[in-house]
Amino acid sequence: MWSADGYLNSLYTESVKSHINVFDEAGKIDLKNKFQQLLGNFEGEEEELAPLLLERSDMGSYLRLRVEISTIQQLRMPVYLLIPKNREGTKLPAVLAIHGHGYGSKEAVGLHPDGSQRTDVGYHKEFAIELVKKGVVVIVPELIGFGDRKLQSDPGGNSPTDNSCFMIASQLLLVGKTLAGLRVQECRRVIDYLQSLEEVDESKIGCIGISGGGLVASFTAILDDRIKATVVSGYTSTFKGSIMDRRHCLDNYVPSILEYTEMPNLIGLIAPRALFIEAGTADHLFPLKESLVAIERLAKIYQTFDAEESFSSHIFEGGHEINGEKSFEWLIHHISFVL
Repeated sequence: MWSADGYLNSLYTESVKSHINVFDEAGKIDLKNKFQQLLGNFEGEEEELAPLLLERSDMGSYLRLRVEISTIQQLRMPVYLLIPKNREGTKLPAVLAIHGHGYGSKEAVGLHPDGSQRTDVGYHKEFAIELVKKGVVVIVPELIGFGDRKLQSDPGGNSPTDNSCFMIASQLLLVGKTLAGLRVQECRRVIDYLQSLEEVDESKIGCIGISGGGLVASFTAILDDRIKATVVSGYTSTFKGSIMDRRHCLDNYVPSILEYTEMPNLIGLIAPRALFIEAGTADHLFPLKESLVAIERLAKIYQTFDAEESFSSHIFEGGHEINGEKSFEWLIHHISFVL
C-alpha cells in the first residue's frame, strides 16, 4: 500500500488501547501530570505582572480598560478589562474570555483591528460585552500569535486576520515546548492579575473560549483549579474526528497526547468542577457527530464523580460560532454561587 492511511489508522487503534483510565482520582492525577509534561515546561519563567494602563473608555454601563501585563520572561500581553459600573463597591465574579482565530481580543470586545467600533457581528458575537452587561468583570487576553502579538518577521502577517501560529508553534516544538502550553501559561498569569484587582472576588472565576480559544479555555481549566466553571464553545470533539480529520492550525497539536488519552477524557479532567459544552449543528471544523460522542463521554465521567449537576451542554442551530443562549447565564450562575 503506497498510502499511509492504513498505517495511521492502526497507530490510532493501538494508542487507544493503552489510554489512561480517568474514571478514578488516581487516573486523573496521572493523566494531568502527563498532560502538563507534554505541553512543555514553562516553570520558573514568570515575571512581575507590572500592569500598565494603555486605554480607558467609558462605555456607558461598563468601563473598558486596555492594560498591559508581564507574563513569562520578556513577554508582555495586552488585555481588555471590562468592569460593570454599578457594582457599588462590591467584589464581583470574573470571567476569562478567550478569543479564537481571527484578529485577536479586539474582535471579542466589538472593535475592528484598527480600534474603531464594529458595525457587524462575527463568529465571536462580541461575547465579552454580552457577559459584562450581565454584571461580571470580564478580561480578554490577546493570545500570542494573534492581533498585535504576531511575529514581526512572519511573511503571512499582512492581513489583520492572519496569524503567526505556525511560525511560533513550529519553533517551540524544536525546543520541547508547545504553543498551547505557552498560551495556557500566559492565561494562568492573567488569572493572577484578575485576583489582584479590588473589583474581583478571587474565589469566583470562570472561563469561556471559542474555537482555538475553547482549546485554551479547557486546557487552562484542566491545570488551574482557580477556574470554578468553564464554557467550551466550538471545540469539544474527538482528536480522531476533528484534528486528525482535516488540516487544522498547528496550535492544536500536542505531541504524544494520543498515547495517553482522547479529547473527551482529557477535557474530563476538569471534573468535578462545572463544565458546559456548546456546539453548532453545522460546525464544519468540529463536526456535530464527534461533539456528541464527546458530550456522552463527558456525561459519564461526571456521573462517576457524582457531579452530574455540574455538567451541561447545548446543541444550537448554527455553525462554527459562539452562541451563548444558555451558556452565558449558566456560567454566571456557577461562578456567582460557588462555595
